[in-house]
Amino acid sequence: MEQKDNRWLQHVILLTAPLLTVIDVFIVNIAVPSIKQSLQATDSEAELIIAAYLLGYASFQVTGSRAGDIYGRKRIFLWGMLLFVVTSCLCGVAPDPTTLIVARLLQGVSGAFMMPQSLAYVQVLFPLPHERTKAIGYVGITLGIASVLGQFLGGLFSGIDTVIAGWRFIFFINLPIGLVAFFTAKKYLVDTKQNTHERFDYQGVALFITALSCLIYPLTEGREKGYPLWSFAMIIISIALFVVFVFHQERKLAKQQHPLIDMRLFKIREFNIGLLLLTAYFIMHTSYLLVSTIYFQEGLHCTPFQTGLYFSIWGACFMLSSFLSIRLVNAFGKRPIQLAMIGMMIAYVIQLAYFNEQANPVAIIVVMLMMGLCGGMVLPTLINLALRKVPSHFAGIASGTYSTVQQTASSFGICLIGGLFFNVARSTNSVVMGFHVSVYAEIACLALGFILLMFMEDLKKKN
Repeated sequence: MEQKDNRWLQHVILLTAPLLTVIDVFIVNIAVPSIKQSLQATDSEAELIIAAYLLGYASFQVTGSRAGDIYGRKRIFLWGMLLFVVTSCLCGVAPDPTTLIVARLLQGVSGAFMMPQSLAYVQVLFPLPHERTKAIGYVGITLGIASVLGQFLGGLFSGIDTVIAGWRFIFFINLPIGLVAFFTAKKYLVDTKQNTHERFDYQGVALFITALSCLIYPLTEGREKGYPLWSFAMIIISIALFVVFVFHQERKLAKQQHPLIDMRLFKIREFNIGLLLLTAYFIMHTSYLLVSTIYFQEGLHCTPFQTGLYFSIWGACFMLSSFLSIRLVNAFGKRPIQLAMIGMMIAYVIQLAYFNEQANPVAIIVVMLMMGLCGGMVLPTLINLALRKVPSHFAGIASGTYSTVQQTASSFGICLIGGLFFNVARSTNSVVMGFHVSVYAEIACLALGFILLMFMEDLKKKN
């Protein structure tokens, strides 16, 4: 009875995982120039400060979810949160770029162990479909708010001028929030069943992490180095390792052993389409946050603080429409999401027309309003679309797979569309031209997502 009475409190505590981990994906974007100047980092080291976190965070999501299945979700969540706080503080006190890069990698790994637990707990705390839809919606809201809040806080702290460099506060902010989350989780979070009789698939972990690392590293670092031969070689090796991994997992399942990923999960049609939709959306979402930040600062010559203020408009509108989206989707199904995607396309077209060497502040505010309102309608629903047909016994691995795909898609966005932006801006000597070309690519991703949404069962039917 205790779990039933305080389950929404437990859910709020668990939401600190997506809040903190996603903030730390985006908060560094605006702060990178300040970090480079303070630590005298090279462009390559600056790229690694971002890439190391994504690499650790994406590579260990599935491992973190299986650890929760076997050793208990509360234990893994607590250890993940504690280590995330410690590694965040190590980032904050880093004396040189190398230390910061290593600390960011460890920060990403620790975040990967706590993040899947917050999604998997939803299946445990909310067995009824309408409650689960609402709870997952709040996870989506948190993910969207965290991404925009990261942009704002990065600009805010980068502009602070004290004895301590302002960028260091972007990591120290995790200390009070993380400690509160740790102690409240320790007191109120109900533990889940442990399956200690299951053997951990260490071979599967090694294959999966190696394959994903061989994919993400060349994507994030290859552009900076002009895509040398080794970057293509690593991608080919990654594909081969993923094929080996799939055969390895299916063989373990046939022998009635416990694989890292139960491949039967991918027989769920809605889950597969949901992952494709998630990929298209996060390629667009992450790349836009990156290129628009650079365009505002280098194209329009906004300060980091001014850039952060613009994104705070997006964040406020996102928060408002996120809460409305849960009710609207329950009442009208997919239609509000489809209309919101069309609204985002219109916002992109406005940017192509009015965002040049100069941009009227009114036009910027209108675009931020539209992107926030429409994005807040779409993003919280993506998790529901992907996970609502997943049986409870697949909850942990489905959550880890979802988070892995989300972060890998973010890496794709930074590499493909971000790389397109940098290449065009460099070849034409025009940040504006690079921004416009990247917007066309983001419209294409959004259109693909719109088409995929048409093939998914209406949410209204589920409820």
